[in-house]
Amino acid sequence: MTTHLTSPHNPHVKDALKLEKRSERVRRRLTRVEGAQEVRRALAAGIVPVEAFVCPEIAAEEGMGDVVEMLERLDAQRRTRLYTVTSAVFARLAIREESGGVVLIIPFLDTRLARLPQRACPFFTVIDRPEKPGNLGAILRTADAAGVDGVIVCGGVDVHNPNVVRASLGTLFTVPVAEATAQEAIAWLKSRGIRLIATTPKAHILYTAVDMTGPVAIVMGSEAEGLSQEWLSAADVQAAIPMAGQADSLNLATATALMLYEVVRQRGNR
Repeated sequence: MTTHLTSPHNPHVKDALKLEKRSERVRRRLTRVEGAQEVRRALAAGIVPVEAFVCPEIAAEEGMGDVVEMLERLDAQRRTRLYTVTSAVFARLAIREESGGVVLIIPFLDTRLARLPQRACPFFTVIDRPEKPGNLGAILRTADAAGVDGVIVCGGVDVHNPNVVRASLGTLFTVPVAEATAQEAIAWLKSRGIRLIATTPKAHILYTAVDMTGPVAIVMGSEAEGLSQEWLSAADVQAAIPMAGQADSLNLATATALMLYEVVRQRGNR
């Protein structure tokens, strides 16, 4: 049965806000989803929220009536705890202004390597120790658009960071994602005959000269440090993106987009 909350100091509201902290997310294995596209994509992916907070007035204005109806059904089935809240409470709950009047609390995704799809000519990308949630979210959007089979994240920011969800516009729920150590990811990829293409400014081969038509994993390094020696040593080939100016590298999300779309170009848009 739906519960109406009128106080921003309600324990359920406070618990939802605590999920901005990584330690709390990890402890409870829960994260937050807000934003119309993000919420819709989470639900379309079959994710059942543990809790949902809805401001009816805002949700109606944002055309989220169908989403609210779905949440009401889940609440009636006792699969989701649904709370309606006042606009003042929702303003406290929502981190961003345009949140569609709905905030979901969802369980962690299954990010095991074993969950990644096995295709005839796989196309993966590995992100080694990303530091900025916005970059990882943007990479997920590009991976979705480029038809990447899976994104493997090795350390760094956690994929369940609400800023990753927001920056991805919900494509975190449309692209298979795995979390693993570098050692685990290298062994998993190598055992499947997937060629590792490491991107580094120190390479002597331009990325456009590298054959990416077969099974590949594009490996990208952290914003500050680039790729670890472990990945550079494991790579089948190292590739460089040309830099003609004073900067020695591109933004991680921009560089990843170039590399992923080079795979798309070489494969003839699959």
